[in-house]
Amino acid sequence: MKIYSLNIPDVLCFEPEIFSDNRGFFFESYNKKKYDLAFGRKINFVQENQSESSLGTLRGLHYQIPPLAQSKLVSVVEGEVFDVAIDIRKSSPTFGKHVSVVLSEKNKKQLYIPEGFAHGFLTLSKSAIFQYKTNKFYSSDLERGIIWNDPHLNILWPIEKHPILSAKDASNKPFIFSEFFK
Repeated sequence: MKIYSLNIPDVLCFEPEIFSDNRGFFFESYNKKKYDLAFGRKINFVQENQSESSLGTLRGLHYQIPPLAQSKLVSVVEGEVFDVAIDIRKSSPTFGKHVSVVLSEKNKKQLYIPEGFAHGFLTLSKSAIFQYKTNKFYSSDLERGIIWNDPHLNILWPIEKHPILSAKDASNKPFIFSEFFK
């Protein structure tokens, strides 16, 4: 498995070794020992979620504030998405910066997004099944969001028209009014 960081060192991309033959393929999608070694500490994922989204759907940019701030390990089971993580840690040298990667059923990449990051994705295929593990349980009281097209973030979403948004995501706050991490 290849493990590398993107332009923000705390965000890791995992690219599994895929074994293919005439029967299909096999790859190791999760191995706690290998992931703990890559993270440099033990992370216990406590919840796993899946969502299905149609072409042009944008989910995010979500995060939870302490004490239930979440780290996530995200991947795509079916389809393709443009995935984004934004550093919202005020003390970080990369505060307000973002990284993006295309995750798909074909490349089988996973993205680790630590606590202190907002996260979202745009569906690029007809539909996509998105899967993610979290290290803390979901709390609607502690969930926050940043509006997807905030000009301060300068995210170049690969989209030609306005994305499909939930009512909640359409009402997310601008970056400058968001709650940040220390």
